[in-house]
Amino acid sequence: MLKNSMHRQVLILASSQSLFQTVSVMIMTIGGLAGANIADSPTLATLPIAAMFLGTATMMFPASMWMSHVGRRNGFLCGALLGVLGGIIASIGIFYNSLYLLAFGTFCVGAYQSFAQFYRFAASEVADEAFRSKAISFVMAGGVVAALIGPTLARIGGPVFNHLEYVGSFLIITIISLLAMGIISSLKIPDSVEVKSNFGAGRPWYEIVIQPTYLVALFGSVTGYGIMILGMTATPIAMRHAHHELGTITTVIQLHVLGMFLPSFFTGNLIARFGVLKIMFSGILLFACYIAFALSGLQFHSFAISLILLGVGWNFLFIGSTSLLTGTYTQEEKAKAQAINDMTVFIVGLICSFSAGALLDIIGWKTMNIALFPWLCLSTFSLFWLNYKTKKKEILT
Repeated sequence: MLKNSMHRQVLILASSQSLFQTVSVMIMTIGGLAGANIADSPTLATLPIAAMFLGTATMMFPASMWMSHVGRRNGFLCGALLGVLGGIIASIGIFYNSLYLLAFGTFCVGAYQSFAQFYRFAASEVADEAFRSKAISFVMAGGVVAALIGPTLARIGGPVFNHLEYVGSFLIITIISLLAMGIISSLKIPDSVEVKSNFGAGRPWYEIVIQPTYLVALFGSVTGYGIMILGMTATPIAMRHAHHELGTITTVIQLHVLGMFLPSFFTGNLIARFGVLKIMFSGILLFACYIAFALSGLQFHSFAISLILLGVGWNFLFIGSTSLLTGTYTQEEKAKAQAINDMTVFIVGLICSFSAGALLDIIGWKTMNIALFPWLCLSTFSLFWLNYKTKKKEILT
């Protein structure tokens, strides 16, 4: 199978995804804890995580525009280099006890993330129509590696430098980003795909965005990422407040990330069999189950089961939304269509990650999760609305 160029490129992208996601999971695991060690106020504890999402949202359009000129491979290499710099800067921030220097380092990691978010789109571009959903799922499945080693590396690196807690973790991030650069250097995207990426070509951006299918896909991605980030960011701090040890916290995050990416091996097949809207709706139902278990208590099993459900729900909703989105634009429109989608997603991720610490401090873990129900109701309504419009269009034609 690997003799087929299409499958080779998808494998490279999946490997790159696994390394990038390892970096991201490490930040999510120890970013808030490292921030709490330095911050003057509990509300600023999650600033390093919020800075990562700010870096992603800020760089999303520049990353897409840059790749439309220099190609996917060169853009992905540039992103991994920013990950290298981010790990070094964050380590220096901890050394000098500077929350803002630490946050600038994670901002650079967020810029790396803005490039890496296009791995799944690159996979859809090199794959043929029959393999497209599976290619997206396969690349997302690269996160399974991150689930297995990300939290563990974060925990191992934490005490390496004794009183400079988590410096070792951020230096490991630097090494992983360097390794990613080596793998990405072998990526080869066909010229027929690269040359058609043009911000000025095709329909204006607003005509693409106002399509019902695009709007529902965007809202699905926003819902999936926003709720997942809020829960994942708040959990380590909530568990620390409940007197759980770092090893227990990393285990829960590990189970959560496995829930996020392990289903990717079959999500594409489920979409092909049952339809994308049904899989997205299943993701929303799993989010509702996450909230129910989050309200069941502060014991290890409550956090573990709720975070697993949160991860699987994100997988169904986010991969489903990505698959739905890829049918709303042409090859020449892909740069702006993808950038608008992911920039919006990470702006919401920024808001959710930054607000997690304040919400925990002000209203607590349980009330924060109860407040998510109206969001899920709106997302459910959007799916039924699109399903109705699609069926109505089929009847009229």
